[in-house]
Amino acid sequence: MRRAHQPLFLVMAALIVGGVAMGAAGCGGGKGSAKGLIAFQTSRDGNFEIYVTQTDGTGYTNLTNNAAQDYSPSWSPDGSQIAFASDRDGTLKVYVMNADGSGQTAITNNPGTDYLPAWSPDGTKIAFLSTRDGNREIYVMNADGSGQTNISNNEASELGTGWSPDSARIAFATNRDGNDEIYVMNADGSNPTRLTDNPAKDWDPTWSPDGANIAFVSDRDGNAELYVMNADGSEQVNLTNNEALDLSPAWSPDGSRIVFVSERDGDTELYVMNADGSEQMRLTHNLADDLVPDWTAAEGGANR
Repeated sequence: MRRAHQPLFLVMAALIVGGVAMGAAGCGGGKGSAKGLIAFQTSRDGNFEIYVTQTDGTGYTNLTNNAAQDYSPSWSPDGSQIAFASDRDGTLKVYVMNADGSGQTAITNNPGTDYLPAWSPDGTKIAFLSTRDGNREIYVMNADGSGQTNISNNEASELGTGWSPDSARIAFATNRDGNDEIYVMNADGSNPTRLTDNPAKDWDPTWSPDGANIAFVSDRDGNAELYVMNADGSEQVNLTNNEALDLSPAWSPDGSRIVFVSERDGDTELYVMNADGSEQMRLTHNLADDLVPDWTAAEGGANR
């Protein structure tokens, strides 16, 4: 959900929750620094590729190395694989690769656009967005690509595939009530429940690892900011409070930190902050667009 140069929907995909969009620090050695690896998409090689970096911003590794556009990485729960979207076969499809970039394999194949994959925490399913039915819907499939099922089944545009930690529910944004709001539904699409209700746009929900909170993006204060709320929608709090665009939140595996995208230094970079919004620090330093981060606890896989 974000982006704007290319389909910087791969940059602002977040922002335009109406068109095909996509949409997921810092600071090494910072207080409360969580371990693991962060995957993200970046245009630093002239096209979007999937990279990984350590959580202190060192050891960048290009995993995809392909002339096509590769977007929106999502780690498998054990850190052994990454799902992503690529247009290398002429249209956006969902792919899976090993954590070192080997074994890149398409697991969807249809005339529509498939993108923004999200691995379920139990490792059995991958949710993704698809336009194969004429509008943007949420699909779920088995991790091998079988059993692709439309679970949103709504004429509105859906955006977002945020799994609950128990893999029982999915948080998403939808304009089915005339405005982009955050909903949750069961993983089979039943019982959709609205969590936010205001005139602004709310999108890009992501569940905290303990299931207690949902981080999301909202422009209710005049620009895109990161918010957090209780999982029932109560106590919605602005975490970033910055005049620049802040997008794509992703929790650290221990729930102590959030990696996100910000334009506060003039271009789109990855930042990290504590889960309460304190100690916001820049992770990447590149004139290219660094976007859609996802954090795994696994520390192996990349050639660091």
